[in-house]
Amino acid sequence: MIELFTAPTPNGWKISIMLEECRLPYEVKWVNIGKGQQFAPDFLAISPNNKIPAIIDHDPEDGGQPVSVFETGAILVYLADKTGLFLPSSPRTRVAVLEWLFWQVGGLGPMLGQHGHFKLYAPDRIAYATDRYHNETIRLYKVLDGRLTGRVYIAGDTYSIADMACFPWIQTYKAQEIPLAAFPNVQRWYKALKERPALKKGMDLGRAAINRRPQEDPVAREILFGIWED
Repeated sequence: MIELFTAPTPNGWKISIMLEECRLPYEVKWVNIGKGQQFAPDFLAISPNNKIPAIIDHDPEDGGQPVSVFETGAILVYLADKTGLFLPSSPRTRVAVLEWLFWQVGGLGPMLGQHGHFKLYAPDRIAYATDRYHNETIRLYKVLDGRLTGRVYIAGDTYSIADMACFPWIQTYKAQEIPLAAFPNVQRWYKALKERPALKKGMDLGRAAINRRPQEDPVAREILFGIWED
């Protein structure tokens, strides 16, 4: 059994997608990040960076004590190695998956996260910050569109953890006002992945509980954005 400590965010959905795709049994442990539960000592013991998601595997491959894993890239690789799914063993194809997985965790996610923050949540609209992260977001969409030219999936012809990592962030394109049609290869890929039942189930996890206006809650605003009342 896998314990999944998560919240309904793009990073959280990466892992619920993987668990559904692998058909691994898991139990959800909700972490209310708007109330600061990510700073609780029990959670910090498995996720010292106070970020969701994290997992505890109570049935590790070596049969020993439970294994906890934090950071989405590490979790995806761990689950892929555990199941033998969605991360090829061949060095040439494996490295392509890992390259694009780390491209997502180091670039696509953080940059889209900053773009979303300054566009949707910042108390003051700062043109320089909004434009900077918008331009970088568009650049990353162009990179992904180029990568998907002539390819079914990001790493090639095989669906992988690289696709699972990228999809939840691309799914934010409407809120971030990104013209998806301007990136036809990304649009084709996105529409195809949306038809996967396991991906859809993973993306639906906790969706009804999303707080779409956290900036209007004084507690959540301070915890999530460091913005407090005078």
